[in-house]
Amino acid sequence: MSSGRPLPATAIGAARLSEVSENIYAYVQPDGSWWINNTGFLVGRRGVISVDACATEARTRAYLRAIAGVSDQPVRTLINTHHHGDHTFGNHLFGGATIVAHEGVRQALLEWGEPRSAPYWTDVDWGEVELAPPFLTYREGVTVHVDDLVCEVGHIGTPAHTTNDSVVWVPERKLLFSGDLLFNGGTPFLLQGSVSGALRAMGTLRALGAETIVPGHGPVCGPEVIDRVEGYLRFVREVARGGREAGLTPLEAARETDLGPYRDLLDPERIVGNLHRAYAELDGVAPGGPIDAAAALADMVRFNGGKPLSCHA
Repeated sequence: MSSGRPLPATAIGAARLSEVSENIYAYVQPDGSWWINNTGFLVGRRGVISVDACATEARTRAYLRAIAGVSDQPVRTLINTHHHGDHTFGNHLFGGATIVAHEGVRQALLEWGEPRSAPYWTDVDWGEVELAPPFLTYREGVTVHVDDLVCEVGHIGTPAHTTNDSVVWVPERKLLFSGDLLFNGGTPFLLQGSVSGALRAMGTLRALGAETIVPGHGPVCGPEVIDRVEGYLRFVREVARGGREAGLTPLEAARETDLGPYRDLLDPERIVGNLHRAYAELDGVAPGGPIDAAAALADMVRFNGGKPLSCHA
């Protein structure tokens, strides 16, 4: 069983800061596996806007130090792209910042509660975490300004990765912070969202015409990542249809599936959770509707040989 101790490739010090457009930075945390997310920030003359926090106290403090190394201005606005803890558990460390997100983020974060590893993930040193849900929320979107630069923050319009996904789009720079709608090098995860909705979201993202994308996990990339994620989503849908016709459970279908071009993606056990969601949709559950997430996560552990899923956050 993995101890959960960070590997060299996943240690906090492996994070890399890059200026992806003038005064816009991506903070990429390798290797992008469970609970190791990307963030980013935009620097203005009178303050900084951050896109997401990190999962643990230590990782969020390291991110804040990276911001301070670029700008002596405070983070005045923190945008959460969705409610998952790797993007929100560090919110409380952004003292004085206005925390902004889709209205669904607030309730979902409170329902999830304090961070926890067991029984599904290897132990994580979360540090001191205090839930700090967004207190400025929207239904469709909001526009924020970095000096004269317009940044469009908008709900994707459908359950996809979750029910409350938003993106940050900077049209003048053709630059997109996608949140976890896009994984680059990692397996997409739809357990709390929708396979069909995620497919619709890919069309929405493609229509933006982004040239630079900061995904929720994995290296900064271009729009080609949309095609790769879309291909995986279609693959999941076809496996689910075949598995259901054969009378297989999601776990049985996953065990009989050759992941083919997707076998090298990080966290391949997510195929099981994705199939639980896809089966539910085939059974008529609405996109984002409630399913037995605990059963799906337990099946993912079974798929992983009965071992907790490796997390090095």
